[in-house]
Amino acid sequence: MFVLELTYTAPLERVDEFISDHLTWVKAQYEAGVFVASGRKEPRDGGVIIAVGSDRAAIEELAGTDPFSIAGVCEYRVMQFIATTVAPALEQFKEQPSA
Repeated sequence: MFVLELTYTAPLERVDEFISDHLTWVKAQYEAGVFVASGRKEPRDGGVIIAVGSDRAAIEELAGTDPFSIAGVCEYRVMQFIATTVAPALEQFKEQPSA
């Protein structure tokens, strides 16, 4: 799994110019089964996305297709982790560390 942290690099007025396109992109990632949770950070200086997958390069490439990234209004920090303990509703995402 991955935690994607978005940090805005432009004023909110500029970010808001791309929010509709960003949310359309986010919705498409949910439909593709890649994203499992997302939302704004508080205070509103970026966002956080929880994504499933095992290929860091693919997740980083995907982040580059976000309209926010394309417009240059945010930076992504991608952190990979092994979800060895999960809530019952997330059991399908449970992982085992490799030896």
